[in-house]
Amino acid sequence: MVVGRVRRARAAALVAGAVTVVGAWTGSMPVQRMAKPLIVPALASGLDPTRDRVLLAGLAAATVGDVLLIDPDDDSALEWGARAFAVMQGSYTYLLFRRGARPALIDAIPRYAGWAAAATLLARRQPAVASTLIAYGAVLATTSTLSARPVSRGGDRRLMIGGALFTASDALIVFRRLFLTEDRQRRTAEAIILSTYVAAQVLLVEALRSRQ
Repeated sequence: MVVGRVRRARAAALVAGAVTVVGAWTGSMPVQRMAKPLIVPALASGLDPTRDRVLLAGLAAATVGDVLLIDPDDDSALEWGARAFAVMQGSYTYLLFRRGARPALIDAIPRYAGWAAAATLLARRQPAVASTLIAYGAVLATTSTLSARPVSRGGDRRLMIGGALFTASDALIVFRRLFLTEDRQRRTAEAIILSTYVAAQVLLVEALRSRQ
């Protein structure tokens, strides 16, 4: 029964995600407004409310972030969305620590180096939103570092891949914002951002959910 519920939740999230990606690629805001807010609640429907309270709180924050970031070019919405996703990343970090994950220098160095490079670019080219995005990036780097334990040391491959995809998705947000100006390129980038985001969420949520 539990496995079936998780599979149904995954399928619903992937369908909502696919529709959202199409909406982003075609530039259809109505499609995105319809589908994007359903991605994370669909995933949450596969969780146990009594055992997964921390994860559900994080996913509630992620849903708020998804709604705010339907228009990724709205600066105010972007900042509030980053704050909402920082809450989500914080819940993931807490769950990873509770499971025994600890940062390893070999994992931390490239992630924090990437964060520092992005922070420098944002501070120089997008000062209006830089402080909020830089703070969020530090939280993301922590989550990604904790999720990167090698499988041979007891890590979960879904956590490793999910953390990497989340980092790639958010890095592409910065790249899109700083370097892409042509509409078709920006729409294509947004579709890739959403594709990697949905995949990351599915992997992380299924790896972090309680085992019943």
